[in-house]
Amino acid sequence: MEKSELLKELRLDKNAPRPRSRARLLAATGIVVLALGAVLWFALAESSAPTVRTAVARAADQGGGSVLDASGYVTARRQATVSAKVTGKVTEVLIEEGMRVEEGAVLARLDDTEARAQLALAQAQLVSTRSQLAEIRALLEQAERDFTRQTQLWERQLIAAQALDAARAQRDTLRARLLAAEEQIKVAEESVAVAKVQLDNTVVRAPFTGVVVAKAAQPGEMISPLSAGGSFTRTGIGTIVDMDSLEIQVDVNEAFINRVTPGQPVEATLNAYPDWKIPGAVIALIPTADRSKATVKVRIAIKQKDPRIVPDMGVRVAFLNPEPAGARAAKAQGVLVPMEAVRGEGAKAVVFVYAGDKVERRQVTVGPTVGANRVVLSGVRDGEQVVLAPPESLKDGDTVKLAKSN
Repeated sequence: MEKSELLKELRLDKNAPRPRSRARLLAATGIVVLALGAVLWFALAESSAPTVRTAVARAADQGGGSVLDASGYVTARRQATVSAKVTGKVTEVLIEEGMRVEEGAVLARLDDTEARAQLALAQAQLVSTRSQLAEIRALLEQAERDFTRQTQLWERQLIAAQALDAARAQRDTLRARLLAAEEQIKVAEESVAVAKVQLDNTVVRAPFTGVVVAKAAQPGEMISPLSAGGSFTRTGIGTIVDMDSLEIQVDVNEAFINRVTPGQPVEATLNAYPDWKIPGAVIALIPTADRSKATVKVRIAIKQKDPRIVPDMGVRVAFLNPEPAGARAAKAQGVLVPMEAVRGEGAKAVVFVYAGDKVERRQVTVGPTVGANRVVLSGVRDGEQVVLAPPESLKDGDTVKLAKSN
């Protein structure tokens, strides 16, 4: 009985669950540990990868002539706020903003009632003086004849010398009156001319051909060139700009003004049209510096006239290499990279090229310096990304992270 019970206990039950294998458990544990280690390693590698900045290398003949960049504004060399020469009330304004006017065109008219009255008075005085002159001339002719007769009679001793003296005095008096009347006519003619000028001053005309950019007065307002009457009196009818006189003025840091010369070619870009390159040339360097900003003002001529260019527009200017085109073409080989991307000089110059989260260390042949860039004659191709200011610890094949652009 006891043996049978023992045999039953030793019999294997096929339906009973099999015990978990120790080897399988160890293998699974190892896999998990390896996976966690790999994740931790990648995380550590990612966190230890240096952050770098990059720039794109570009062909030396594509915009590589810039030696200096500056910003400024479009200005008008010929601009005027037009006013009347006299104080008066505006009766008519004939301009609007944006209107093009020719030189001498009437912009506005003032009340001319008083000026017309003054002209009429001066003209009447001139007529009166001329009529007096005619009377004096007639009297003088009679006095000349009387004197001639009296002279003949005195020579024949038919009259006394006193009668001859009286005739001579009458003649001389009329001659003096004639001269005075002629001078009075000149004065009256000048008075008429002045009255006409005063009348013409009530008409405001354009001093030159241009475009109206501001209308400052309305009919019924008082206008004065001297700002008489305080804030209730206008000092101008409007502002006119000669669009053919537009130019660019930029402030150049005095530390780099040696890179700018008169006649130097430039390339201007309006903030409103960033894809439009406008050719220009340096007119002059203003011979004074701004002490507070440490800058020198530079005038630049715009060689391409266009109605899109208007005063006070913001503009960026690239001062180009003033060398002849042939000399620039001889140097336009290789690519341009920022100077901070090149480590070393001559045969030991090195550039790190970024590609696929890794960097490749390349030995390069460097050429001349062009502004803030350096010509790389070999080792880097157009369009590749180069690392700016590479750390000393950076090596070939290192993984890096790109700095986020602001």
